Parts: sequence; C-alpha cells; structure tokens
Amino acid sequence: MKGIRDVISGGAAAAVLIGAASAGAQTASAGSGSRAGTPVEPVVVELFTAQGCSGCPEANALLEGLADRPGVIALTYAVDYWDYLGWPDTFARPAFAERQRAYQERLRLRDVYTPQVIIDGARQMPGARSQDIQLAVDEEAERRIWMPEVEFRETGDRVGVGSGRAPEGGADVWLVRYQHGPLIVEVGEGENRGLEVRHANVVREIVNLGEWRGRPILLDLPEAPVGDLGMAVLVQARDDGRILAAAAQ
Repeated sequence: MKGIRDVISGGAAAAVLIGAASAGAQTASAGSGSRAGTPVEPVVVELFTAQGCSGCPEANALLEGLADRPGVIALTYAVDYWDYLGWPDTFARPAFAERQRAYQERLRLRDVYTPQVIIDGARQMPGARSQDIQLAVDEEAERRIWMPEVEFRETGDRVGVGSGRAPEGGADVWLVRYQHGPLIVEVGEGENRGLEVRHANVVREIVNLGEWRGRPILLDLPEAPVGDLGMAVLVQARDDGRILAAAAQ
C-alpha cells in the first residue's frame, strides 16, 4: 500500500513516499465475504481524532490495525475543536466535526470528545478501548446481512445502490474519500509537541450523493479533489444514523 509521510513542524510541511503502490480500484465491496453462503456487509468503523489530543495516538494505532482487517471499512476523521491548544490539525475539516456532532445528537451524548469510535453509525465508545471495539465489530458483523447492495460501476464515475427495506425517512448516500496511509505528522506544538502522530485512512472529503428510499438508484460520483484517494460509499439511515450498507474501493 502507498504511504505518505507528512512531516510538519512549525507550520512547514514535506511529503516523502515511504511505501509501495496502493491497491487498484475494485468493484466489489471492501472486505465483504460470506458466512455459509450468506453475503456479509463490511462493518464501518469511524474514528474521530486530533493531532493535538494526547490520548489519540493509541486510538490511531487501533484504527490502523482495523483497517487491515477483512470485513471492515476503517475511516479517520480529524477534528478541529482542539486547535486552540496550540496545534492546528493538518487534516481537520469543519465537516468532520459536524459529522461527529450529528452522532452526538442521535446517540444522545452530552458532548463530543476525542478519541471517539462510532461503529456502523449506531454504537460509540472511547477509541482506546481495544477489546470493547473488537467485540463490537464482531457483533455488528453478525447483524449486517442482506442489506442493499452497493456497487461501483467499472467506469469509475457512478455507484449503484440496490433495492431493500428502507427506514422511515429514508437514507442518505455518502461518498467518503480518504487517503490510505500511513500518514505521519510531526506535531510542533500543543499536548503532543515533539511526537510523530501516525494515521491510517485519513478522510479528505465527505459528500452527500443523494437519497435512498428502498428502490435501486444510480448516482454520479463527483471528481476527486486530488488523485490517488480511496472511496467508501455509506448508505446511512436519516432517523437514527445506522449505516445500512457500505462498500469501498
């Protein structure tokens, strides 16, 4: 897999290639497989983290391990609300903190925090609880069967979502573009000053492609902001935020 080492100190940045070429695009769901002939949808694990958060490097390492696990789509969202501690996160976007706050409202949490892990849009826990997260991923994998199929077209410019039982209120179809890793940032200020913070599957963009209400649809994929990014498409219920289906390439 291709890795890019981002060394950032005192606001200056340099990128150095440190890995082999990344895997090519695939039309199949990432990590999908079967259990006794039954298709299994991948479990989506979303980590909300920050380079200025002292407890986040351990959670980043856990996410990186999950990213290599079959049947898992692992995504890292960097948030900006700890920037005031002295280090502006180099990967953060306002949209990522907005996504986390949407989970806060749906899951009825008192506040947002880092590191936080959201599993299939329905369960949350601190990002350092390795055993609890692994167990939750296993449990979600057992529940995720016979969901609507998500398939990237071979042309690379469209994605299809098949038929299925839609939740009341329908579902949003999200495109998440991310950079495979590892990405390593040398933090110059704040709680992690002097540390090299490692990331995997860093989200660069999240776009709402449209609405799914149970009937098959075909959606256009916008052009990527930069090249060599992975793509994940998530079908997410509007009412409770549960991720109904997902695929990545």
